[in-house]
Amino acid sequence: MPRAPTADWLRGGRTRGRAVRCARARGDGRMAAWGCVASLGAARWLCWRAARAAAGLLGRPSRRSYAVGPAQSPPTFGFLLDIDGVLVRGHRVIPAALEAFRRLMNSQGQLRVPVVFVTNAGNSLQHSKAQELSALLGCEVDADQVILSHSPMKLFSEYHEKRMLVSGQGPVVENAQGLGFRNVVTMDELRMAFPLLDMVDLERRLKTTPLPRNDFPPIEGVLLLGEPVRWETSLQLIMDVLLSNGSPGTGLATPPYPHLPILASNMDLLWMAEAKMPRFGHGTFLLCLETIYQKVTGKELRYEGLMGKPSILTYQYAQDLIRQQAERRGWVAPIRKLYAVGDNPTSDIYGANLFHQYLQKATRDGAPELGAGGPRQQQPSASQSCISILVCTGVYNPRNPQSTEPVLGGEQPPFHGHRDLCFSPGLMEASHVVNDVNEAVQLVFHEEGWASE
Repeated sequence: MPRAPTADWLRGGRTRGRAVRCARARGDGRMAAWGCVASLGAARWLCWRAARAAAGLLGRPSRRSYAVGPAQSPPTFGFLLDIDGVLVRGHRVIPAALEAFRRLMNSQGQLRVPVVFVTNAGNSLQHSKAQELSALLGCEVDADQVILSHSPMKLFSEYHEKRMLVSGQGPVVENAQGLGFRNVVTMDELRMAFPLLDMVDLERRLKTTPLPRNDFPPIEGVLLLGEPVRWETSLQLIMDVLLSNGSPGTGLATPPYPHLPILASNMDLLWMAEAKMPRFGHGTFLLCLETIYQKVTGKELRYEGLMGKPSILTYQYAQDLIRQQAERRGWVAPIRKLYAVGDNPTSDIYGANLFHQYLQKATRDGAPELGAGGPRQQQPSASQSCISILVCTGVYNPRNPQSTEPVLGGEQPPFHGHRDLCFSPGLMEASHVVNDVNEAVQLVFHEEGWASE
């Protein structure tokens, strides 16, 4: 659990504001995530905000310095770092990220604590993303330190031999094969096999009617790795596969339900690049698919697995990589605390807080049963907490915190999370809010009594 600030901390220049919430206990404002408790009523929300204001906990982040003690060895904590909006904006590295990694590395150029990069991006190869980060940050990043949104699909071995339709962009076949899927079909391959299915783009419509095919093996499931380029084509073909039970060249009088299994990653509705406003993410594509399926069939689209932040499955996967990294470095002390740094309250902060609650409940009562985003393998965990840290260099803007403030009339703010996540406003409240990742690292070192080198 986050510690209350010390007197030295307060005298060191910390402003009492929204910027830092270490005075607030983790349970304050955290609505129950287990059992999908519905969203708060407007009156209850406003009372909660009023209580925080009375306590002096509403404000903006400010620059501050941290007095820290001597370094500890070996580390008992690790970092889960988001990439877009925390370390980079588009293809540009955020200057604070370079300062942060100077603190994180020792004089030999090695990381002083275990670090894993957790991104909801998925349109590149794992080793390519590691090479990109190495060049940007000036330190060596291994491929097994990078978690893409679809990385936990490696755990879904029961689907690895099935014939799966894959949606996304970039090296989708290589990514799917790297995850263990040995028999994948791309959208282009399906479109070429059944050219009459893709009818939106007039320029791509055939001028003649092709002969029907009966030699195309049925598709047995769908992989949604990330947002595609031609949304209309992917939405149409995925619907055709689901409604035809994997044989889009035929028609069924009654669509099957449950439909074919779907594994999806990256639920981000929006993400931050170099534009002034956020861009559509894969969560927007999923919203389109879910809405179309519901409208056409009258039933709810179901997922066998949902991964990427904020799913607990992704954080559990990251926790295991932290443990393996510590073991390779010879750090024998168990990693008890994880610090998750992100820029998006709906994915990064919600996910870290949800995982914290999961760890707390698992410690008390054993691992709870969860849905499509829950753990695949319930193994004992050395980690006892996951502390969320929100930075202001990406999606979150302290001058316009639209996702966390009540709208006019006291109504609840719009929830940008996925449909299968219950709306719990308290889970989008970070344990700490700082300006950038460099301040986040300083804060953690202060909390852990470590010195900056």
